[in-house]
Amino acid sequence: MTSGGSVLALYPPPAQERPLAGLYLDHDVRRLGHARAPFVYTNFIVSLDGRIALPRPSGNGMGVPRSIANPRDWRLFQELAVQADVIVTSSGHLRETAAGRVRELVEVYDKAEFRDITDWRGERGLSPYPDYAVMSRDLDFPIAPRLLSDGRRVIVATTAAADPVRMRALEEAGAEVFLAGEEDVAGSRFIDGLAGRGYGIIYSAAGPRVHHTLLADGVIDRLYLTTANRLLGGEVYDPLVSGSLLGGGVSMTPASLCLDLGALDGAGQLLAMYERDT
Repeated sequence: MTSGGSVLALYPPPAQERPLAGLYLDHDVRRLGHARAPFVYTNFIVSLDGRIALPRPSGNGMGVPRSIANPRDWRLFQELAVQADVIVTSSGHLRETAAGRVRELVEVYDKAEFRDITDWRGERGLSPYPDYAVMSRDLDFPIAPRLLSDGRRVIVATTAAADPVRMRALEEAGAEVFLAGEEDVAGSRFIDGLAGRGYGIIYSAAGPRVHHTLLADGVIDRLYLTTANRLLGGEVYDPLVSGSLLGGGVSMTPASLCLDLGALDGAGQLLAMYERDT
């Protein structure tokens, strides 16, 4: 089905039907942070058996499995992305973007079905697109020129051990590079660096390793999680978090839950939002 229709809001009670369109725009995350105290939120779609990514059929890296990707979840992704000052992406996504193999993370401007999302950002006097940020130790990616169009910035956080030649190449391509660690990028220094550049609403759309880095330093404030009601299997996959044990774990309190039966040919999906315990 398309990205229209409704969902059943189950929590907090009482249960009630809500339009899918505008579900996450109504959360208005822009009121929750500013550069002095940034708000960091992230979003994933996951299968019932914990897969957020599988090897792409083309052999070029990992991607959201086609069997759970759907236009209703993508609609909500756009609602979250358009509210951000900056979107955290991965070096792999930047490589795929430069090669023309993946679409823009924000693609609301050329599609009539997203017109309300476009208007939401414009009505608040925001720039047409959020900027991009990436954390990388290897700096092994190019910058696609279109990511620097419309006044956009690409911010790269790296380490003191990074190759200075690659650092200069990225800066010459238009990226802004700063140090956020010695051997590895630290999540807290990364977010502090973004805040120091004026970013108060930070949306992480990167993968499980970046998610781990941000969780480990306690800088993720909110998790949006779509659970697709399908089991996928497969021995090579990305989970929600990838890395060492997170101490005693990171507690996330459920704040909302919706049932969307309009997705995946009726199999449906659960739309959850969690707040990090403080």
